[in-house]
Amino acid sequence: MTLVRAGLLTLGALAAFVAAVAVVGLLLPRDHVETRSATLAASPEPVFAAIADVGGYAAWRRSLSTVEVLPPVDGRARWVEVSGGDRIAMEQIERSAPRRLVTRIADPDLPFGGTWTFELAPAGNGTRLTITERGEIRNPIFRAVARFVFGYGATMETYLHELAAHVRTPPRAQRGVTNGEDEVRSHRLVDGRRRVDK
Repeated sequence: MTLVRAGLLTLGALAAFVAAVAVVGLLLPRDHVETRSATLAASPEPVFAAIADVGGYAAWRRSLSTVEVLPPVDGRARWVEVSGGDRIAMEQIERSAPRRLVTRIADPDLPFGGTWTFELAPAGNGTRLTITERGEIRNPIFRAVARFVFGYGATMETYLHELAAHVRTPPRAQRGVTNGEDEVRSHRLVDGRRRVDK
């Protein structure tokens, strides 16, 4: 009887926790805008080529198991990123080499969606790459976890570091750390307010 009661109390506590997380998620805005930037010691052309070559992603993005390249639609590249048991359909919706590329999650059934905008600018002998995520998280539990556990910009930060390694230019700074030569900054625009984290 004591074990049954303990089990019920545990289940009750778990249910209460999940409900609390859901309530917090409902209070958060569904949409967010987050930006990450880094300077890479490679010219815009090879950096853009790496970003645009979706078929080669699995060779340098360690979080991906494989990438399934799909037939293009109206000239737009389409692919599926596979990570473990997760599959995310993606597409390129804007491409202007070697300056700008926009990709979008192409699966409306996922609990999240949005776009990544890649903007490249020459920076000395290298490239200043800025990624802007305009996302929406439809599930309130996912919303709370993304905001307070993982952070909206975590995937972009990982992407920048892995891209830097791929083009053989390890990033010279991490978020919030600068050596006087380079920096990685984040910009957050949530609910109409802009914040810059240095």
